[in-house]
Amino acid sequence: MKLFPAIDIIDGKAVRLVKGDYAKMTVYSDSPLKVAKYFEDCGAKYLHLVDLEGARDGLPVNLATIKEIIDKTELFVEVGGGIRSLDMVETYVGAGADRVIIGTAAVTDPAFLEEAVSRYGEKIAVGVDIKDGAVAIKGWTEKSELTCFDFCERLASLGVKTVICTDISKDGLLSGTNMELYAELSDRFSMDITASGGVSSLDDVKKLSEMGMYGAILGKAIYAGNIDLREALAAAGEGEI
Repeated sequence: MKLFPAIDIIDGKAVRLVKGDYAKMTVYSDSPLKVAKYFEDCGAKYLHLVDLEGARDGLPVNLATIKEIIDKTELFVEVGGGIRSLDMVETYVGAGADRVIIGTAAVTDPAFLEEAVSRYGEKIAVGVDIKDGAVAIKGWTEKSELTCFDFCERLASLGVKTVICTDISKDGLLSGTNMELYAELSDRFSMDITASGGVSSLDDVKKLSEMGMYGAILGKAIYAGNIDLREALAAAGEGEI
């Protein structure tokens, strides 16, 4: 299983939110690049970057910071946050991102998602963010009328290869992740599924790996010291893409 340590960016700083609440923010570093280099030094190969201002506002506010990380590390970088047009996809692909994550627009603009997948193939991933059983949009500030499983059926039919599924109720709480959700997703779909939200112990990492998950995102657990990244990488038995 592949581990994606996460850096969420606001105002050029590495931060973490609790359950996606912008009012509950902790700043962990003034230099996301230093954080990325630390992850790389620990042996990480992959990185999950989110422009939180982009997710909220639909603009690539932190593009310069993200490009600096892409240019100055050897990490496989996936980027999300407010990517709602083909121009935005091209901006990030052109900046060197290995994979671009579409969230809100995958729900609100299926034609855009279909064109993005047709044009960029496996460089496109979709963020499936779950709030009270429904797919959340606009930086988790609103709920759509789609259920998680109905949405994933749609994504599979469009040829989406990679899905990043976050249980918002678990995010940032260090209380464990939703194993039942990920087990059901793995059973029902053949897409590469990355678990996100509440992965907070080595036991979580081991269970997800044993379940056959494609990947898992580690956020607050690393910053709070609950998980040693080197130990987590070993527990995941991480391989190559």
